[in-house]
This record gives sequence, structure tokens and C-alpha cells, in this order.
Amino acid sequence: MSQPAWQSWGIFAFFGHLGAMCLLSWRSTIALFRRPFERTALVEQLDTVGIGSIPVAVLTAVFVGMVMALQFSTALKSYGASLYTGSLVSEGLVKELAPVLTALLVGGRVASGMAAELGSMAVSEQIDAIRALGADPVKKLVVPRVLACLIAIPLLTLVADIVGCLGAQLIVMTEVGVTARFYWEQVIATIQIHDLFHGLGKSVFFGYFIAIIGCYQGMTTRGGTAGVGKATTVTVVWVSISILAADYLLTNLFLAL
Repeated sequence: MSQPAWQSWGIFAFFGHLGAMCLLSWRSTIALFRRPFERTALVEQLDTVGIGSIPVAVLTAVFVGMVMALQFSTALKSYGASLYTGSLVSEGLVKELAPVLTALLVGGRVASGMAAELGSMAVSEQIDAIRALGADPVKKLVVPRVLACLIAIPLLTLVADIVGCLGAQLIVMTEVGVTARFYWEQVIATIQIHDLFHGLGKSVFFGYFIAIIGCYQGMTTRGGTAGVGKATTVTVVWVSISILAADYLLTNLFLAL
């Protein structure tokens, strides 16, 4: 008989999953410093997580930048302050929207893929076969994925920052009538180095949550192909909630520093 949904999502089950993910994080950290280093697997994951996610990050950033610029330019026009649209849009993108939206969209794509891939290996007993051969599944499967997300998500966020500001530039130049030089002078004067690290710092944590949740759900998958589908769905939900909750907590922390 299947377990009722209220039991699987109870408070005890939540803390059980949380503890198991913390243990997986600890085992990944220990395995990271053990030889041999899985260079080939890391490069493959960087290609999947980073290169493969560039179109998603770019399209998201350019349209978000354009929409923000359109909304701010319209709202500020009634106050005679539409010239400051570039400053507001760039700060909002760099500190908040680019990191969060990139992590949400890329994270949903990447984490669900990890859960499906590792879940398929789990239900077909390939992970057990790796253990039987004397290898560590955490080192071979989890560590490369965690490192790839820690590297790729901040880089994708940086790309989103630039592309989003470029998209906003088109709208600001059209709606407000300023020159490109004036727009970028505003952006450079507004965005300080700590603002940039504010967003990039959050994206590092987002990358960790994406990888560890996707890997945990995949490696604990049971129940055949139906279990793989369930793990994939749960992964997307967990990743989204984790990113939004972490964004609030990290924003409070960074603003207090």
C-alpha cells in the first residue's frame, strides 16, 4: 500500500529529508578532496548546466530588462524623473531579478534533468553497481554536478546582468529618448562592486541548492519509472521554494553587512 501524501510531506519527513541532504552535502565535500578528480564528468556537467542553459538565461534576461524599463519609464514619466530609469532598472536586475529568475528557470531545467538521470540509474540499479565495483557514487555522480552548478550559475547570472541591461537600454532609448552613452553612464555610476557581488553571491547558494536537491531526489528514487516522474516533479517544487526562501534570507544578510 502506498504511503499517504500527508505522511510523506509531514514535518518529520521534511526534517528527515533535510538531514539527509545535509549528510549528502558533507559526503560531497569530503569526496571533493579525494583523488582521482573527475575532470571529464565536470566538463560534461559544465556543458550541460552552463552552455546548455545560455539560451534560457539570455531570453529571460532580455525580456525582463525590457519589461522593467517599460514599466519604470512609464511610472517615472509622471514625476518628471524618467531619466533615472536606467539606474533603477540596472540595480533591480543586478541585485535581485537576474540572480533569482536565472536560478528559477535554469534550476528547474537542470535539477529536473539531474533527478531524472540519477533516478533512472537508481531504479535500474546502476548506482548499486557502482558501489559493488568499489567506487563512490557520491564522488562520481554528485560532486561533478555540484561543482558545475557552483561555477555555472554565477556565470549565467553575470551574462543575465549584461543582457538584461542591454535589453533595458533599447527601451530606455526609445521611450525616454536618451543616448546610449548617457544610459551606460547612469548604469556604471549606480552599480557598485558590492551590488554586483550581492547578486553573484546569492547565485552561488542558488547553484548549491539546485545541485544538491536534484542529486538527492535522483539518488533516492524508488518505484520504477513512476518514481522517476514523481522525483522530477518534487525536485522542481523544492528547488523553486528553496531559491525563493534563500533569496529573502540572503538579501537580509547581505544588506546587513
